[in-house]
Amino acid sequence: MADSLKDPELPGAGDATEGDAPAGGSAAPSGTKKAAKRAAKAAKAAKNDVAVPALGFWGMIRWAWTQLTTMKTALFLLLLLAVAAVPGSLFPQRSQSPEKVVQYIKDNPFWGNVLDKAQFFDVFTSAWFSAIYLLLFISLVGCVMPRTKQHWQASRRPPARTPARFNRLPESGALELPVDAPSDEEVIKRLEKVLKSRRYRVQAREAHGRVGASVGAERGYSREWGNLLFHYSLVGVLVSVAVGGMFGYSGQRILIEGEGFTNTLVAYDQFSPGNRFNAETLAPFSVQLNKFSIEFNRQERTDGKYGTPVDYTADVTVKDSPDAGARTETIKVNHPLRVDGADVYLVGNGYAPVITVKDSEGKVAFQGPVVAVPQNGTYMSLMVLKVPDTSTGEQLAFQGFLLPTTLYNADGSAYSADPDSNNPTLQLNSFYGDLGLDDGTPQNVYVLDTSKLKELNNRKLDVGGIVLGNTEKSHTYELPDGKGSISFDGLKRYVGIEIHRDPGKAWVGTFAVLAVLGLAISLFVPRRRVWFKLADNASGTERGGRTIEYGLLARGEDPRLAAEAKALRDILKKEFPGLTQVEVTSTITTTQRTLRD
Repeated sequence: MADSLKDPELPGAGDATEGDAPAGGSAAPSGTKKAAKRAAKAAKAAKNDVAVPALGFWGMIRWAWTQLTTMKTALFLLLLLAVAAVPGSLFPQRSQSPEKVVQYIKDNPFWGNVLDKAQFFDVFTSAWFSAIYLLLFISLVGCVMPRTKQHWQASRRPPARTPARFNRLPESGALELPVDAPSDEEVIKRLEKVLKSRRYRVQAREAHGRVGASVGAERGYSREWGNLLFHYSLVGVLVSVAVGGMFGYSGQRILIEGEGFTNTLVAYDQFSPGNRFNAETLAPFSVQLNKFSIEFNRQERTDGKYGTPVDYTADVTVKDSPDAGARTETIKVNHPLRVDGADVYLVGNGYAPVITVKDSEGKVAFQGPVVAVPQNGTYMSLMVLKVPDTSTGEQLAFQGFLLPTTLYNADGSAYSADPDSNNPTLQLNSFYGDLGLDDGTPQNVYVLDTSKLKELNNRKLDVGGIVLGNTEKSHTYELPDGKGSISFDGLKRYVGIEIHRDPGKAWVGTFAVLAVLGLAISLFVPRRRVWFKLADNASGTERGGRTIEYGLLARGEDPRLAAEAKALRDILKKEFPGLTQVEVTSTITTTQRTLRD
């Protein structure tokens, strides 16, 4: 019968070993012990197993919103935004220098295409940068709005109730009133007056329980308002930057002396509009460059800075609209021209030699100034001229250097010794053939593709290179094989201007100032509470008579709290002549006296 009641899964008593015998001497089956352990573990797991309700869709939304609107998340997103902006300074940006982006991809075909697909050449308009920007904006708004409501409600509430024992506060004491002191009501009124003179928000209270008639006061609510102002200003900066990026624009144009510029899309050499830019919002102003002058350093120096530019001045004529009157303005570096909401900056300058090219039939194929790009501090400038239209159908091209002050070294090579135009010459090579313009493929005007051209002039050829000066004998050169002629007719200066309009710029500056103001308020305005109460016997004293007990508490560390307590004591001694300090004995430890609310 006993055998029939055994658990068939458990081993019999005969399977027990010596190691399984209990201390009492009776052997217990090892299988029984294992089963007991498993049962105990299952019971413990069942006890600790708490049924957690599922969050659900809206629960997940609330949880995600709570995490997003914490200050920790906002600070993390702000740091992440700063890190995300780093590639914008490491890699060329398509909005600023599209030609550099093309060259970078050409030089690095694999990584260039990878970075392009990851939008590293359009960082500030990329999806990932915009996502961080938008999340930061939402986080700040979601963080600041509830705090504003809470602080508004807190600022409307009366000061905290009067504590029963002031000796728990970091600053406390008792002052005994003289015998001829006024009534309790008059004392309370004077205490209110004293605290109001110190810019406290005050509330008088009647005696209640162990606490006599008292005055509660608090100040420093502007500390939190300053903190909120700082965060609202950050939101304002983000919105203003976004508005400027969407509705603003920037463009570049080269102006040669005597030329003008009208603020239209077709007049720009390069134009970068905002995402929501409307061409109809372009202000119809015009700018004409009358004269550009550079002041060079002409003092003897040993640091190699002789001849470096020290000042740039562009004299321009400005018209706010086609019907408006003209006015004369001056543009300098860091002193832009401001016209109709746009800023006009000087961003570059150089020389533009005036050149006339005639074809083989003696007809003028090109005439005018050509922009030469400076290559060094002496304004040795690279010049490229393409002449696609001649009466004979031949296409000509010229490439070489403009040397403002030409000198020759021992091996006969020319160089520019000074940036000023003391002895300008053109050192050119000439070509003819197919310029590659007929198929409509856009080309860089400052780069000459010679793969389909034949050389006419070169220093290595028998005819040599072209050297044009500003004298009558050297200003014209006849091309070989009767291809025509080229002449150097004069020298002008040019400037590169950048027109920039940012409708959010003024707001960015305003909110930046407000942010600094709010930060200063939140850092330097202390949050304090002060209580005065009347007592017939000061706590812990053996003397009788009426006393004024006081206590001060600061929110956070306030090293000036002791000075505030002393200032209040001095004012009270003037308000109540004969007021004396009462020594209060207390068993409260220093640690307890530094408690904060």
